Amino acid sequence: MKTVCVFCGSSPGSDPTYSEAAKATGVALVCRGLQLVYGGGKVGLMGALADAVLSAGGRVVGVIPRVLADSEIAHQGLSELQVVETMHQRKARMAELGDAFIALPGGAGTLEEIFEQWTWAQLGVHVKPCGFLNVKGYFDPLLEMIRRMTAEQFMRPEYASMLMVETEPERLFAKFAAYHPPTRKWPVEGAIAVES
Repeated sequence: MKTVCVFCGSSPGSDPTYSEAAKATGVALVCRGLQLVYGGGKVGLMGALADAVLSAGGRVVGVIPRVLADSEIAHQGLSELQVVETMHQRKARMAELGDAFIALPGGAGTLEEIFEQWTWAQLGVHVKPCGFLNVKGYFDPLLEMIRRMTAEQFMRPEYASMLMVETEPERLFAKFAAYHPPTRKWPVEGAIAVES
């Protein structure tokens, strides 16, 4: 694992704890010698995360659609900023660059991004680990919904357990390093493996 893709809010949230967690995640990435890939913004948790990595001497690659870059929310101090044409291209590029995926607190976009990667992992499109940094119990209601999906037999338990959940970034990275994917739901030829 060389590069971690982080999805998180473009807002700071209602509590400074969220920004502190984003900064701690950035520092933990650098301490492990990992590169950050994220959505390229300078605002909210996104900006706090990127700034923490840069301040700690790490490398940050941002991927942002042109419409958002033109709205002047693109972070101009990154190691590399890739501007794409659409949101779909942004997600595809981030998926390509990342060896693992983390969701920090955020809104609908954050959930959509991490759920897509988790779904792809279930289907065998890739075998990269996915996880939540559950700051202040932010994702507790979502995790309860996932338990409900399993109880109602819309999801196999082994696919629910693919999602790793921790409150500290270091513990999440340790789980990522030890990750072994379950048998794919439907095998897909050409799945992308990850070197640890």
